[in-house]
Amino acid sequence: MTEKTPKLRAALDGVPTYQPGKPAATGGPAGYKLSSNENPYPPLPGVLERAVEAAGSLNRYPDMACTGLMAELAERFEVPLSHLATGTGSVGVAQQLVQATSGPGDEVIFAWRSFEAYPIITQVSGATPVPVPLTEGDVHDLEAMLAAITGRTRLIFVCNPNNPTGTVVHRAELESFLDRVPSDVLVVLDEAYIEFIRDENVPNGIDLYRDRPNVCVLRTFSKAYGLAGLRVGFAIAHEPVAAALRKTAVPFGVSHVAQEAAIASLRSEKALKERVDALVEERARVAAALAAQGWTVPESQANFVWLRLGDRAADFAAACDAAGVAVRPFQGDGVRVTIGETEANDIVLRVAEEFRKQL
Repeated sequence: MTEKTPKLRAALDGVPTYQPGKPAATGGPAGYKLSSNENPYPPLPGVLERAVEAAGSLNRYPDMACTGLMAELAERFEVPLSHLATGTGSVGVAQQLVQATSGPGDEVIFAWRSFEAYPIITQVSGATPVPVPLTEGDVHDLEAMLAAITGRTRLIFVCNPNNPTGTVVHRAELESFLDRVPSDVLVVLDEAYIEFIRDENVPNGIDLYRDRPNVCVLRTFSKAYGLAGLRVGFAIAHEPVAAALRKTAVPFGVSHVAQEAAIASLRSEKALKERVDALVEERARVAAALAAQGWTVPESQANFVWLRLGDRAADFAAACDAAGVAVRPFQGDGVRVTIGETEANDIVLRVAEEFRKQL
């Protein structure tokens, strides 16, 4: 008897599996994880207590409408409730956006290199990814992205700050870009790292969305707010897009614990600012030290720095691993190093200094 395997969608052929950052390194005297852009601080004041209390109702389904969190977000950002949608982190909402807009024969444009989930969620939906190379300065090439638009384009991702380079698109360039994108193409401003921006020329995407029905803003609680393990993100978009997101959401995807922790995090703004300011200060220290060693480091507005290492990316990551720190290599392009504990950052700087001598 000939055994047959279940038939799977051909669209999945060649789709890479998302690769998470490696766990904390174990090869050296210490064990630090700087590979996933996580916040090194524990939950904000009051968050853990509220989450533990919420865990007492784990036998019940969560509020699928995220009523309390949605109300908090609507007030915080001064947007209508009908313009909000939640999901399992901003990447979950991004996948909902692709499902809502794009299928076989459609195209999704994004910069490259950028967030590695973009091509994956595009291909899973059956659509065609259209990666547009970054400029020589590792910034989105908005003119080239405009030139890539065709009659099949349904969605464009603009990651600002960009992951993994940390670079940003400024207001004038972004507004000019948005004004020239066809009105029936959705532009998604992925602002997962917006809390770390200190460049005053970078716009807040929510300001841009208000009078542009084809602009959607993505945010997350995973980075600055330190809730990476709870998977909660949200989108702000005009009602047709937000309604489509609610249709494509996984039922009960955002847990009750995540909802309550996110609400408590929003109410801990002072502590959040102190922590983010400390990480930004540490980012500046690390970037300056790398520059002093001779590295060309793009100015980062996120919670990580980018080293252009090309084919030596894996070698540098292995050297860091041996020293006790896990970083994130993108072979052929570079290495992304999350700003973490001072001790971990210092180890990376020591490894970088020695590695630089080999180049």
